[in-house]
Amino acid sequence: MKKILALVLALALVLSCASALAADLVGVSMPTKDLQRWNQDGDNMEKLLKEAGYDVELQFASNDVPTQLAQVETMIDNGAKVVVIAAIEGSSLGQALDKAAEKGCKVIAYDRLLMDNENVDYYATFDNYKVGTVQGTYVKEKLDLDNAEGPFYFEFTAGDPGDNNAGFFFNGAYDVLKPYIEAGKIVVKSGQTNFADVATPGWKSETAQKRAEDILSSNYADGSKLDAWVCSNDSTAYGVTNALEANYDVEGLGWPIITGQDCDKANVKNMIAGKQSMSVFKDTRTLAAQVVKMIDQILKGEEVEVNDTTTYNNNKKVVPSFLCEPVFGDANNYKELLIDSGYYTEDDLK
Repeated sequence: MKKILALVLALALVLSCASALAADLVGVSMPTKDLQRWNQDGDNMEKLLKEAGYDVELQFASNDVPTQLAQVETMIDNGAKVVVIAAIEGSSLGQALDKAAEKGCKVIAYDRLLMDNENVDYYATFDNYKVGTVQGTYVKEKLDLDNAEGPFYFEFTAGDPGDNNAGFFFNGAYDVLKPYIEAGKIVVKSGQTNFADVATPGWKSETAQKRAEDILSSNYADGSKLDAWVCSNDSTAYGVTNALEANYDVEGLGWPIITGQDCDKANVKNMIAGKQSMSVFKDTRTLAAQVVKMIDQILKGEEVEVNDTTTYNNNKKVVPSFLCEPVFGDANNYKELLIDSGYYTEDDLK
């Protein structure tokens, strides 16, 4: 009997230790592998979470909302204690968010705010309005709008209307440039200055390119000079650059200032080649590290670090947020910003 009791106690101890050592599961849902930045975000998040001792379920949803919904629900059913979601469309995951709340799973919206549901616990992103102001300020300073006579000819290309961030990016840039538009120093020949008119569904390069081609043929075929094209991110900037290369006299008139965001490899190469002027760099390693810190705080029952409790209203609540700082990269500082920091290698940009 003593031997049996000893075996039972030993088994109980083993099971107790195994339970104590079992890692909490964290689900990470990324929208697509089609854009470079989401691959980097997902890989960075998975690496850091595993280093912190968590089990990770990382999924990419191929830019298909039903797929993302099913993937997130599966993560929750599999026992995830926290799910990190970069949404394809911010208002389409309510069913999964409700399930998370029912099962006690915390939700962190990642770089895209989850909308129209109260079961969003935290939001981690960059200061998205500031991303736009960095772009607008860059153009303002490069053209010396406060002192130059003008007029200067501009066009705008914004992001996906289903992405809550897209409005912040566009408004940040537009608010910097609006006084010069109202004064007539900036002229938008297409007349398209409302977000709805300049938005790019899915952030697709080919969609941005087609719209840019239409604008160029309708407004610049007479040889008019274009001074700046304010693009909210690199995928749209890439499309605009392709349209300009094929439909605008870049050799005779020169490249306009083209803004972007994310420092994608193809766009950094375009910056080096003198085609794209700048790109706002959002170091996904910084954002991923902050999210892992927030997850750790959640699972340890600690106070979760946020630095914004007023800005991001998802139509149901103001979501406590942590905002990381964006910076700009261009042909003058890309080596220091991207290569010296280890984000890219020299070979990546050849």
